[in-house]
Amino acid sequence: MTGENIQHLIAMIVYMLAVVGIGVYFAKRANKNAESYFLGSRSLGPWVAAFSAEASDMSGWLLMGLPGLAYWSGLADAGWTAIGLFVGTYFNWLIVSRRLRRYSGKVDAITIPGFFSKRFHEKNKIILMIASFFIVVFFTVYAGQCLASCGKLFVNLFGLDYHAMMVIAAVFVLAYTFLGGFLAESASDFMQAIVMVTALVLILVLGVAHAGGVAAVVENVGGIDGFLSLFKTASPTGAGTFGQGSSMSVLSILSALAWGLGYFGMPQVLLRFMGIRDEGELKRSRRVAVVWLFIAMGAALLIGIVGRSMDFLHYGSKPEAENVFIDMATQFLPPILAGFACAGILAASISSSDSYLLISTSSITETVCDGILKKKLSDKKVMWISRISMAVITIIAMLIAWDSDSTIFGITSFAWAGFGATFGPLMLFSLFWKRTTYAGAIAGMVVGGCSVFFWEFVMNPLGGVFAVYSLLPAFILSSIVIVAVSLLTKKPSDEITAEFDEVNAKTEA
Repeated sequence: MTGENIQHLIAMIVYMLAVVGIGVYFAKRANKNAESYFLGSRSLGPWVAAFSAEASDMSGWLLMGLPGLAYWSGLADAGWTAIGLFVGTYFNWLIVSRRLRRYSGKVDAITIPGFFSKRFHEKNKIILMIASFFIVVFFTVYAGQCLASCGKLFVNLFGLDYHAMMVIAAVFVLAYTFLGGFLAESASDFMQAIVMVTALVLILVLGVAHAGGVAAVVENVGGIDGFLSLFKTASPTGAGTFGQGSSMSVLSILSALAWGLGYFGMPQVLLRFMGIRDEGELKRSRRVAVVWLFIAMGAALLIGIVGRSMDFLHYGSKPEAENVFIDMATQFLPPILAGFACAGILAASISSSDSYLLISTSSITETVCDGILKKKLSDKKVMWISRISMAVITIIAMLIAWDSDSTIFGITSFAWAGFGATFGPLMLFSLFWKRTTYAGAIAGMVVGGCSVFFWEFVMNPLGGVFAVYSLLPAFILSSIVIVAVSLLTKKPSDEITAEFDEVNAKTEA
């Protein structure tokens, strides 16, 4: 290991110690009871809620996946995806956050499956179990993406074994999440959001300066057919060589924009809405969140564009291109600062993976206690069930991430579609349409989740119009099924309707 590598490592260790310190600080409060561990007793402030929601959502995808996509194929794919995510974020905070905070408090729900179950006053816990199943499936995939980001980071920086470093990262995240729960996770996410956006902006500015300014960047990549267009994609044929660009069809643009639909079903974001201490602070949180996202995603996308103009970066495949942020950081910054910048990738990966593990295990625990055992366990037993579940999920996530050639962007897109289609339509209809029935909710969830698998593995390979991003057709199918089944089944009880009207009236007031 070189002297530069040692400085990189020291900076990253310092950062990790800070993260562990947060976990230790919140450990006592987190382990007081199940609600404190899983939702922080609804005590998040507006800045922490906003930053932690975005940091836990973005993961290593923001610093590796999005810049890598922009570097590889140009502005169009990455640009439309970023636009869709920004619009989705804004409307999720605008129309969902306030009503979900009030409704979840009304029915005393501390998890997303628990909210759906209590929203429809179910007794047999079918919604609870189905929702928990899909959360575990898709969050395990998501956690795998985060571990892959950590593994690739250490391979690139230190030349270490990918699998060994991925396992070490998994152990660290598991131990940290065991310790502090939701409060520690949210507080560390706040810090990590600052690290992420600072690192992105810094590397972008230094990259543009190294390239000779904005005009020089445009000149360097302007000769690549379709690279700077929103309506054409570049066609790389190797390291630094390109063929003729391909037109971006309307269907492809809709596929990219459809990423924004995913936000309505993202448990890690929705839980921040539920966990804020005062719904009156959600307006400030929304402003903070969208400004952070605009800066962070814009910088990440532009890093990929600027990176393509660098004469020392020549990647021959899409997985390799996801190292563009790391390589620019180590090239432009002193070793100790480069270590802190790359700690942004650890920040993103840790902030997301601890969220995914915590949400998955809270869902399993609630299902075991309420859906299977049908009795209230002591908080101590609940915590043990959650931690055993957490360990099992982490092991499965490591298996998913075992292939070092898989792309971070690809893994993320599948899990994102799964959550968006499974929970997005149901969340919107549960909050805004009181005619939604119990049967409609079950049917919508099942169709949404299963449609992602069907479209991804059966329809997409057919190509043509079927190559659309699976989230879009699955979201539409789930919405249609919720409406159709709800209209064909008995109206909700007067008690459920009255509860809906009460929440609706107070929210509008």
